Amino acid sequence: MATTTPSGSSGAPSSGARKLPSLPPDTLKNWLRQMHLIREFEVRCMQSYQEKKIGGFCHVYIGQEAVAVGCTHAVRHEDPIITAYRDHGHALARGMTSRACMAEMYGKVGGCAKGKGGSMHMFDRPNNLYGGHGIVGAQTPLGTGLAFATKYEDEVLNGGKNKRVTLCFLGDGAVNQGAFYETMNLAGLFDIPVIFIVENNGYSMGTSINRGTTMSHDLTIKGRAHGLKEATMDGMDVLAVYHDMYELAEWCRANSRPAFVDMKCYRYKGHSMSDPRKYRTREEEERHELNDPIGKFERVLLDHGVITLEGGDDSIKEIMKSTREEVRDAIQFSNESPEPPMSDLYTDVFLEPWSRFTGSSLPEFMGGAENACRFHSTDGKEGLV
Repeated sequence: MATTTPSGSSGAPSSGARKLPSLPPDTLKNWLRQMHLIREFEVRCMQSYQEKKIGGFCHVYIGQEAVAVGCTHAVRHEDPIITAYRDHGHALARGMTSRACMAEMYGKVGGCAKGKGGSMHMFDRPNNLYGGHGIVGAQTPLGTGLAFATKYEDEVLNGGKNKRVTLCFLGDGAVNQGAFYETMNLAGLFDIPVIFIVENNGYSMGTSINRGTTMSHDLTIKGRAHGLKEATMDGMDVLAVYHDMYELAEWCRANSRPAFVDMKCYRYKGHSMSDPRKYRTREEEERHELNDPIGKFERVLLDHGVITLEGGDDSIKEIMKSTREEVRDAIQFSNESPEPPMSDLYTDVFLEPWSRFTGSSLPEFMGGAENACRFHSTDGKEGLV
């Protein structure tokens, strides 16, 4: 298959993008489709929320698509990923189906967590996505625990070298949480291969980062203080994200060490659906919209003949059409999926049946088997299957 090396386009890619190793055109087109899918999915989530089909909190990812797509494809499928509550984009980039993701938004049985998690708790074990967490910064010790577990399995249980890294996403507001500093300290002490990716969109809810965080002009100093490898990346350029994250992830994998990334990006919508965005001007938003990561990537691919504007499966028009159809299908599926019955109050509380609690079952997209995870004895040890 022919390969393409994007460089020197009217989209003005960063120096990171120009150093990108050659990639098959189909790979690049898939990234563009994923970014369009996330954008379309989030637009329809906003509409569904206004129609009261989605309840609770809803945080959309519009503007930050390059971060999830670039980072996800820079690591291996077996590398765990964990994130905060703005998590729909990460779930879709990691491989969750639009149906399972939208049904969870709707609180329906067909969702990835059987409708029990909602917007902030996307979870996909087959794709090694471990949430979606609603408490600010709470995913950082969990992400470090995942990295510790994979390191222990690789080095101690299997007697080899560390082979995996964990991506732990957090917002810039979470940088101020005490648990995060404890976590970085332990990660540095124990050589844990976790990469903390701060999606720095400039605002902690409605508070500008320079009003609430010290050293906001150089967040990497937070990681440096704990001996973590540091990096600043352009989160509005998927090619730069991929290139820089790939190099960093491979370094962390080979050296079994943690890292801290200040991922510069911008969200085009409010913190959540209830946010009127009065803390910033429309002029500021329009200025950042000129740097739209999807438009930037499209220009690069157009300049190199990877895609066309119209005509054929490789056109932007066809990509956008296919993503609209996929999201429409997901909405129809979610509308038709049943709501969890009252009896579900007693499921998934304990792993196995006990008293009135009926044990656990897999979500629909994993087959729906009941009590599929059981404790049992293997070689004298208790473990999960």
